[in-house]
Amino acid sequence: MQNPLLAEWDAPFGLPPFDRVSDDDFAPAVDAALAEARANIAAIADNPEPPTFENTIEALELADDTLSRVLSVFYNLAGTDANPEREALQREFSPKLSAYSSEVVMNEALFKRVDTLWNERENHDLTDEQARVLMLSRRSFVRSGAQLEGYARDRLKEVTSRLSALGVEFTQNLLADERGWFMELTEDELEGLPGFVVDAARSAGKEKEVNGPAITLSRSLIVPFLQFSPRRDLRERAWAAWTSRGANGGETDNRAIAAEILSLREERAHLLGYDDFASFKLETQMAGTPDAVRDLLMQVWEPARATADADAMRLQAMMHNDDEQGDLEPWDWRFYSERRRGEEHDLNEAELKPYLSLDNMIDAAFTCANRLFGIEAKPLEGVALNHPDARAWEITRDGEHLAVFIGDYFARGSKRSGAWCSALRSQRKVGGDTRPVVINVCNFAKPSDGQPALLSYDDARTLFHEFGHALHQMLSDVTYESISGTSVARDFVELPSQLFEHWLEVPEVLAEFATHAETGEPMPKDLLDRLLAAATYDMGFQTVEYVASALVDLAFHTGEPPADPMQRQAEVLDDIGMPRAIAMRHATPHFAHVFSGDGYSAGYYSYMWSEVMDADAFEAFKEAGDAFDTETAKKLEAHILSVGGLREASELYTEFRGRMPGPEALLKGRGLAA
Repeated sequence: MQNPLLAEWDAPFGLPPFDRVSDDDFAPAVDAALAEARANIAAIADNPEPPTFENTIEALELADDTLSRVLSVFYNLAGTDANPEREALQREFSPKLSAYSSEVVMNEALFKRVDTLWNERENHDLTDEQARVLMLSRRSFVRSGAQLEGYARDRLKEVTSRLSALGVEFTQNLLADERGWFMELTEDELEGLPGFVVDAARSAGKEKEVNGPAITLSRSLIVPFLQFSPRRDLRERAWAAWTSRGANGGETDNRAIAAEILSLREERAHLLGYDDFASFKLETQMAGTPDAVRDLLMQVWEPARATADADAMRLQAMMHNDDEQGDLEPWDWRFYSERRRGEEHDLNEAELKPYLSLDNMIDAAFTCANRLFGIEAKPLEGVALNHPDARAWEITRDGEHLAVFIGDYFARGSKRSGAWCSALRSQRKVGGDTRPVVINVCNFAKPSDGQPALLSYDDARTLFHEFGHALHQMLSDVTYESISGTSVARDFVELPSQLFEHWLEVPEVLAEFATHAETGEPMPKDLLDRLLAAATYDMGFQTVEYVASALVDLAFHTGEPPADPMQRQAEVLDDIGMPRAIAMRHATPHFAHVFSGDGYSAGYYSYMWSEVMDADAFEAFKEAGDAFDTETAKKLEAHILSVGGLREASELYTEFRGRMPGPEALLKGRGLAA
């Protein structure tokens, strides 16, 4: 029988044949797809005709279509539903794919065609989009080592292959630590926990096949446990497990892996002629230089730390009033901060959660997108997806198909932690009009059977954030996949996602969709008012834990790489005066953004760089007097959401807003400035 990954995908909208694929299909499919891709590359490189955009760049855009299709399915399953077979395949595929990538970018005949076309570009009647794709293609070749020779060329291949393997190992170690730890609770130890935490703990215990409730390292379970458990000893135990992921010794310890990754990245940068990895990485980003990144982060750090220090004094006083002696510790902060929020804003998570059901928040995101961009979402029934928990919708506008959107929302032991958006298929027009298939993956606590899934306000914000990424993919309208959707500068990619979060805070959205999961009653106005009034509560803590992580990431990749990353981490935190009761949001051994791959390496600052723009971008709607202003939404789609990487990010933003912003709106939005 033909391998289902290589056969025509005849499911509705060309969805992958998840129901017909077995793990045994992946290796032969990848081998066959690699062989096809290599043949296509050879045909382009050896073409006797003079290079044109069509026979070189456009052909490159289509050369590894089958490989991309197969890998989109594999990596989706490896990330959302890992098993030993898939993890072994990841380790097997990593060197193969790295070798193929190196073969392409270091193919001398191929690069000569690209380079010749670039040098003669004025003689080819290129559209603006084609000129952009040509420039990006050539730049990618050069930055991947196409101009290197001899030892440097061979060594770069070795370095990139090893980095690829280490990223897989880092990720799998982290997942193993997250999957392997849980803390069973007795009925007495549930005391003080609100019903939604107890319900989630019972569901987690069922998944772990223990007799009673359990706390796992899923963020949507462990954070509310730290917020509500009055048992300081249990909070400390949970905190220790959560923050020691990747640093427990043995086979899953990531500390030596992190050190090797940093050393190899530095060597890669030197081979390519850069002073350090941060200089190499930031060259193509909006920020441009490490100094520009650090300047922004420190502008935010100082007021954030001052706010956090003042908050710590209040929380420690509360702790001492409970006859708990000593200093406020990181496992105490969330517990006393939640109590303080209740006292100062008459607000607590247990009161909010019944009004933030998963289904309603999905509907809220769809409705906001409809009012802004005219799109509609219709559930797709009876289609095979990556997991039984996942669900899908057809996205249309004016009756025309735009995309398929998949949501995979619940945590499970086989799923990578965090939340992300990826495309099983990206939008493009070359080679036939191709509409995207986009998936949002989250890790919300799964309720017990028959109970509604309830979100924290932070969970709801995450849902909106990831759907903002999905909109960037689904509204894409370009010719070439290499600049489609989220294929933009890393410090620009978070703009659409963080901007869409703002609509969760629009009072009329909450008034319509924040309804009680059992009674259907809307959130009382006084509760809604209290929720919005507390929007910047504990922002010192949230900003400090994030900026500290970004500064450590930047320090890792600037100058000489540290022999001991943990020591360097400690030095950076000491230098900036890290409050003792706050930890980095992502410590080195579980900093997957930075060490699972190159995506956010020297780039974790990107969320804040984009936040400067998203705060200013939402001001455009406020200035129009309507969060759903039609003309502003049209400009947003025309200049940012639909055009992908068609132009430099600063140009796109300036076309939308008329200028580039400063950090003032960000500081004001976080409550860190008057």
